[in-house]
Amino acid sequence: MKQRFLTISIALFLAIAISPKLSLAQDAPQLGKDPVEKVIGAMTIEEKAHFLIGTGMAGMSGNSAVIGATQALVPGAAGTTYPIPRLGIPAVVLADGPAGLRISPTRENDENTYYCTGFPVGTSMACTWNTDLVEQVGKAMGNEVLEYGADVLLAPALNIQRNPLNGRNFEYYSEDPVVAGKIAAAMVRGIQSNGVGTSIKHFVANNQETNRTGNDSRVSPRALRELYLKGFEIAVKESDPWTVMSSYNYVNGTYTSESNDLLTKILRDEWGFKGLVMTDWFGGTDAVAQIEAGNDLLEPGRPQQYDALVAAMNSGKLAMEDVDLCVSRVMNLVLRSPRFKGYEFSNKPDLKAHAEITRQSAAEGMVLLENKNETLPLSSSVKKVAAFGITSYDLIAGGTGSGDVNKAYTVSLTEGLTNAGYKLSKDITNTYKQYLEEEAKKIPVSNDRFSAFMPKARFEEFIPSEDMLAKAVKANDVAVITIGRISGEFLDRKLNRDFNLSSNEIELISAVSKAFQSAGKKAVVILNIGGVIETASWKEIPDAVLLAGQAGQEGGNTIADALTGKVNPSGKLTATYPVKFEDHWSSENFPSTDAEQKLDMGGFMSAERKVSNKRRNVDFTVYAEGIYVGYRYFDKYEVPVSYPFGYGISYTTFEYSNASLSENEDEYTVTVSIKNTGKYAGKEVVQLYVSAPESKYADKPSKELKAFAKTAELQPGESETVRLKFTKADVASFNTLEQAWIADAGKYKALVGASSAQIKAELPFAVAETEWMEKVHKAF
Repeated sequence: MKQRFLTISIALFLAIAISPKLSLAQDAPQLGKDPVEKVIGAMTIEEKAHFLIGTGMAGMSGNSAVIGATQALVPGAAGTTYPIPRLGIPAVVLADGPAGLRISPTRENDENTYYCTGFPVGTSMACTWNTDLVEQVGKAMGNEVLEYGADVLLAPALNIQRNPLNGRNFEYYSEDPVVAGKIAAAMVRGIQSNGVGTSIKHFVANNQETNRTGNDSRVSPRALRELYLKGFEIAVKESDPWTVMSSYNYVNGTYTSESNDLLTKILRDEWGFKGLVMTDWFGGTDAVAQIEAGNDLLEPGRPQQYDALVAAMNSGKLAMEDVDLCVSRVMNLVLRSPRFKGYEFSNKPDLKAHAEITRQSAAEGMVLLENKNETLPLSSSVKKVAAFGITSYDLIAGGTGSGDVNKAYTVSLTEGLTNAGYKLSKDITNTYKQYLEEEAKKIPVSNDRFSAFMPKARFEEFIPSEDMLAKAVKANDVAVITIGRISGEFLDRKLNRDFNLSSNEIELISAVSKAFQSAGKKAVVILNIGGVIETASWKEIPDAVLLAGQAGQEGGNTIADALTGKVNPSGKLTATYPVKFEDHWSSENFPSTDAEQKLDMGGFMSAERKVSNKRRNVDFTVYAEGIYVGYRYFDKYEVPVSYPFGYGISYTTFEYSNASLSENEDEYTVTVSIKNTGKYAGKEVVQLYVSAPESKYADKPSKELKAFAKTAELQPGESETVRLKFTKADVASFNTLEQAWIADAGKYKALVGASSAQIKAELPFAVAETEWMEKVHKAF
């Protein structure tokens, strides 16, 4: 049977792709023609076992987390489901990822190319705070999934950014579950509008990469409910994703893919999810326990899982009722797929149009952090630009791993500035190009397949000589200094020379800024980063700081659009920028040392993974901070920050006025007028927080985000009335003792803000008596 599992032929796949309803036994029931129950009834035990696991991954034992890859049907896609031709069941294609479709750009004996659009990463999308825009990006992304022949996109990813060093924060949206859930729901709606599916991930509490397949996230039920599950709940209820992907980690001693509490009690019984749950690639260890828990599809599939399921069904250890329920969910996924419906994909999506969408969307996610004396947008007198920093010449479009995209190109900052009509210093450009070429030669060649997906170390910055700086100041009108960061799967970020700038980077910012400022000229820092870094120690040195994020393949053009004023940056932060890393409560319980972050190929990749108490922050991580993640902690305990949650300035200014609150049964509506009082057109993000009374049952944050909205582009002097809604259930806290969501009686405040620290209006309201909003299952 193992040999049979591993040798499913490409020819069979191709035959099924050409004729999805091919039947090898004409008298057998056919999916789509006969009821699902009848088709399931005709399946053998062996077919059911195969159907519940993927079709394998060549060259991989299944003992480790991997980046999915298959050559069947759509080369480079992450995996496929198992076809059963005699029952008219084709394979469907599952493909990464969050910043765009990830498939192979070239194919053997094929002169065509299959590039996909590299869209802005999750953090950049979230910083737009614009759900309509995110939905439009999702539509473009989903169109490429459809036209390249895939059926389900393994995205979006919406885990909470618990700590700045998480290696995959670039894929995730926020430290706040309302932002994460609302942005994810918009992305799902956009992608699925094409008739393809999504898989929201990683469910749940997958908040570090260090030992991610063996780490036990030890989290209180309240923190799980209010933070780590809440975003998923919003996405499930507001966008109906086709699938959910369980995460690699344990939660309180149980693998998520083996947790009935998580996958059945909460996801299905409480939230009403009707779709399919799949594992992350090679996630979990016990196939029988996964099926019993409600994890329907085990990807990418391995022989041991097949053997275990067949044995358990034959012995009666695994109830056929549980098996058939999971089989039915996989079958329903197949029924919804474009491949089953016979969609004739073109392999030719409109990449040019999608490139324009990524350019426009990335601009709204850029956050203006500093802008002294209206340095930006650059004045019309600026013609010549001196570009410093290796990242000016080697822009980072996105992160690595499954969140990467095989795109046709990435526009560098210098290319973007040139396209915008600026002249770049040839001497500086040649110096950097030569430096990059020399440093690249020093990197040893690796044939390790695994290392190809790892984040590559960035070259150290060099400090320009005094002579080079003097010539640059004399010959140019402005200096741009780009600082870059890259991260990805398998590894968390480092504290030094990553979260903290290197000494060379700080010296570069200081030397260039002072040289240009001494001549009455400006210096602008561009942050080409996917996660939070330290800014407090150096942010006052340059004249302006623009958080460009990781803007996708059109990044250089988008940054140029922002610098020139072609677009007015309207993004706001979805994560707090602390003064120092240690200010995060979670820093006490996160792998931040080299010893903790060491990639243990023999240990955490073992097939015999078991919960261990040996290594704190590696084998287990205690979420001692509870609900006090991000601004909830900084605001409650009055810890100074460099930039607060929700912060972002503009080339223009906005006035908030006429704020009011109305109540209709259990729903509250806040209205506020926003007026553009500056000289540039622009958009404003309006945030609504709620401050709850103290309770004898639960400690409360000083404020929590409950709703947000973004205005249309307002011309100078133009106003818009913004409406924000929330319910009594939204102000409830989770009471672990009662296993219920409870809205405490007392006086509340609705806080209208431009950020968590810039409250523009306080609107009091009251809950007359304590109410139980929802009784839930006892879990975790």
